[in-house]
Amino acid sequence: DYRQAWKEIEKTFGSMQASRIDSTMVARYVHIERAKAPKRANTEKALLSNLFGHGIKLGVCTVNATFGVEPHQLEARSEAPDEQVLANYLGWLSQQSPQRQIVGMAAEYASLAGNRKCEFLNLTWQQIDREAGVIRTIRAKQRGTKREQVVEVVKISPALEALLDRLLAVRKLDCHYVFPTRDNNQYSDRGFKTLWQRCVVEAIEQNVLTPETRFTFHDLRAFYATKHKKVTGTLPDLHKNPETTARVYDRNVEVF
Repeated sequence: DYRQAWKEIEKTFGSMQASRIDSTMVARYVHIERAKAPKRANTEKALLSNLFGHGIKLGVCTVNATFGVEPHQLEARSEAPDEQVLANYLGWLSQQSPQRQIVGMAAEYASLAGNRKCEFLNLTWQQIDREAGVIRTIRAKQRGTKREQVVEVVKISPALEALLDRLLAVRKLDCHYVFPTRDNNQYSDRGFKTLWQRCVVEAIEQNVLTPETRFTFHDLRAFYATKHKKVTGTLPDLHKNPETTARVYDRNVEVF
């Protein structure tokens, strides 16, 4: 995510000395230059803050120029995708080109497993133990000494079992990735995001989705959490801090 953020930051600040950048410049960047992409602007501001902090340690600047610059105030999404809307969209994707079918099955996987996109874009068939009935991925946002060491164990439900059968049916010979690109490689986050957005735009043009019912790929994680709570009465273990799971992903309209 920060690599993508740097590509935007570099256009404005890439050739400047850190000590020459002040809070006025950062504020202009965040709130004027990047006004049309507020969520990305906040991420880019966070990266700038980390870079200034590192610069202070190295002695190349004395002030973190992001201090005092307010982030964009974003309203958290409050609704999970409607189950029928999601089913219609996935059904539509299943009739599209082979790569769009892969995108649709990746979306279905996210809604059934609750993994982040960055946790399963590199998923390989070796991580799937169908005999034991589990899929093992590495939790992406675990911090500290456990970073990239916490294994997320996903139980293979009947719906997930059926999805794996369909993925195997379209698997190319010697392809290790579960959700591969056209040339059997791993999708980059940017490449996958671009294809996802194209699918959503075309689905709206064909009245499969509407501007009101469209949803983000990350909303599928909330869909999983919300449905999990409806079925079990409790939220799944999606985050190091359970309060974060409740605040970000629980979109139930009923309290259990």
